[in-house]
Amino acid sequence: MKVYIVVILQFIIWSGYTFIEWLSKHDQLIYKVIMFFVFFYLAFLLGNQVTKSVRKTLFITSLSLVIYTSIHYTMELFIH
Repeated sequence: MKVYIVVILQFIIWSGYTFIEWLSKHDQLIYKVIMFFVFFYLAFLLGNQVTKSVRKTLFITSLSLVIYTSIHYTMELFIH
């Protein structure tokens, strides 16, 4: 059950990242990369607080990022 909670909370974090990235569409690439690492770190910290395992948290965070990115780009293809 903890894994599902972490994934849902991380999806919320990735959605926030997508929204902030959309708001800063004119920023330079380096700032977007820094912002990505800040959000990744926040997602990792949140997951680690819930699961209490660094390895499991790293796996869940990477998996949620891959799933969110694939869903995001799939929906983007259907919308445009």
